[in-house]
Amino acid sequence: MTTPVCTSASDVAVPARQTRPPYATYPSFSSYVKARQPMLLRTARSLTANPCDAEDLLQTALTKTYVAWERIEDHRALDGYVRRALLNTRTSQWRKRKVDEFATDEIPEPEPVPGGDDPAEQQALRDAMWRAIVKLPARQRAMVVLRYYEDLSEVQTAEVLGVSVGTVKSAVSRALGKLREDSELGLVR
Repeated sequence: MTTPVCTSASDVAVPARQTRPPYATYPSFSSYVKARQPMLLRTARSLTANPCDAEDLLQTALTKTYVAWERIEDHRALDGYVRRALLNTRTSQWRKRKVDEFATDEIPEPEPVPGGDDPAEQQALRDAMWRAIVKLPARQRAMVVLRYYEDLSEVQTAEVLGVSVGTVKSAVSRALGKLREDSELGLVR
C-alpha cells in the first residue's frame, strides 16, 4: 500500500512511487498564480508593514512575471523569479519614497497662519469664554447665547424670552460687563 505525500496544502496528494519533479510545471500563467498566490502573498506581506501594500506589491511582481512568462524557460524556478521581482519592486519603492523629515539641532517654529491666531489659543479663548458664560445668571446667560451665539437680533431675543427689548439691552449690557471683568478671560486675552 502506498502512502500519499503532500508537499503543501495546495498540492494534490501524489503516490510516493510516482516520479515528479521537485517543483510543478505550470501550463499557464493563471494556473501558476492560482496555485502559488497564497505563498507569494505571505512573502509580500513579510516585505511590507501593510496588507494592502503587500497585495499591491504582489500585483506588480506578478505583472512583471506575466510580461516575461514566455521568456522564462525553467518553470521550476518561477517562485524564485517572482520572489526576486517582489524584492526588486519593494526596493525600488523604498528608494523612491519621499522623505519629508530632516534632522536639525533646533525645532523649527510653525509658519504663522495668515489672518488668524494660533488655533490652540483660539480654542483656549473659546473654552474660557464658555466657562465665563456658565457663571452668569440663567437669564443673562440665555440672552447672551441668543444674541451672540444664535445671532438673533434684540427684537427676536425679546420675543423668544417674552420680555421687552429694553430688558434685553440692559441685561446683555450687564452680562458683557461681567464677562469683561472675568479674571479667567483676562488671562487668555
